Amino acid sequence: QVQLVESGGGLVQPGGSLRLSCVASGRIFRIDAMGWYRQAPGKQRELVATATSGGSVRYESSVEGRFFIARDNAKNTVYLQMNSLEPEDTAVYYCNADVRPTSWTVSGTYWGQGTQVTVSS
Repeated sequence: QVQLVESGGGLVQPGGSLRLSCVASGRIFRIDAMGWYRQAPGKQRELVATATSGGSVRYESSVEGRFFIARDNAKNTVYLQMNSLEPEDTAVYYCNADVRPTSWTVSGTYWGQGTQVTVSS
């Protein structure tokens, strides 16, 4: 039905930057919120940033001012620009989207497969 595919993860030194991308494809009538979550080893998955279709954004407090989320609604894509990366940002990052497949169905929540971000010297 709906697939989310992330890209852009990798290994970066502390203080460096990475840009994550996530493209939604499949049966899509409308995408409401899109966002990013992360899960570090031994920890629960947590919200990093979300953006509504109307442009409202929200960030987890530890990334505010360093990470920036943006959407390209025409391309069903969400980006996460991550600057001033810290070792504590190391995690698997997951794309998340609330998608309405057709005009007559309710929205469902979909997840990408995750992309690893490692911040280490």
